Amino acid sequence: MAHHNEHATSMEQLLESLIKMVGNANQKMDSLQKRVSQLEWLIREHEVEVKESPVEIYSTLPPSSVSKTH
Repeated sequence: MAHHNEHATSMEQLLESLIKMVGNANQKMDSLQKRVSQLEWLIREHEVEVKESPVEIYSTLPPSSVSKTH
């Protein structure tokens, strides 16, 4: 009988441990999903800004040579 109780207690502790592990994994998964969603939102916002902003062309020449050619 004592062996049966020890086995039941051991199984209960194992089950509690597994439940905690799954809970922690779910919390980490939720946190990562939130981060991914934030990054996706930032990327979409950046794409909109790039599409809406005017195109500016900058010279690749040093400033001194630009003033000499104009």
